Amino acid sequence: MESTSSMLDAATFLRIWRLFDPDDKGYIEGKKLDDFFRHIMKKVGTADKTTDERVRQLRNTSADGRMCITELATIILPEEENFLLVFRRETPLDNSVEFMRIWRRYDADSSGFISAVELKSFLHDLFEQHNKLITPDKLQQYTDTMMKMFDKNQYGRLDLNDLARILCLQENFLLKFEMDACSQKDRKKDFEKIFAHYDVSKTGALEGPEVDGFVKDMMELVKPSLSGPDLDRFRKALLSHCDVNGDGKIQKNELALCLGLKLSP
Repeated sequence: MESTSSMLDAATFLRIWRLFDPDDKGYIEGKKLDDFFRHIMKKVGTADKTTDERVRQLRNTSADGRMCITELATIILPEEENFLLVFRRETPLDNSVEFMRIWRRYDADSSGFISAVELKSFLHDLFEQHNKLITPDKLQQYTDTMMKMFDKNQYGRLDLNDLARILCLQENFLLKFEMDACSQKDRKKDFEKIFAHYDVSKTGALEGPEVDGFVKDMMELVKPSLSGPDLDRFRKALLSHCDVNGDGKIQKNELALCLGLKLSP
């Protein structure tokens, strides 16, 4: 959609997005996706007899028939307006441990939310990391726009789910496993995979953001809208129950015992 890029800005994109994602799911799929592309073309005056073919080509860039807001912004917005490109990594963020590392760093006051000031700091560091120069006025504009796009409750702050959408955090790793529907042998095998996923440091113990990442994914299985304060309470409860030696870490055997597993010596 190169011919429309110079005629569309982030604010217009946001207004159109909300027409097709009124429930704030963060993605559009199926017929709505086709209608979204047609609406964009009509808005910028490029709809013509080739529109259907162009819509098919755009839709085919999605393997599963759905596209999230950052994917569509990448396709549609010009580079100078597509500040969402800043959040795209070489590979999508696929581990809640790294996500929680970012969360803890920018929730500087440990309030359990990312304020506008903290978001501005986050954006500043991301632009700097990508060697992009940005003026203070532009940084403020981007901060305000991000708040409008992702602060679904309109509280002037971002919660865990909001930041996960910004960073395109992939699906909860624990959803791959049937926790209570397999034999003891299979549960042990799954436990090994799960522990290895969260033990990013490969020390044989979960600590810091590794505990946070595990708690986040575990609690989201039963409470999808998890807030920062919720996570802190669940984290404290898990450590109280599992951290037998009181070192602030969860050893592999400690977590196994909490889950009712006995690992082989």
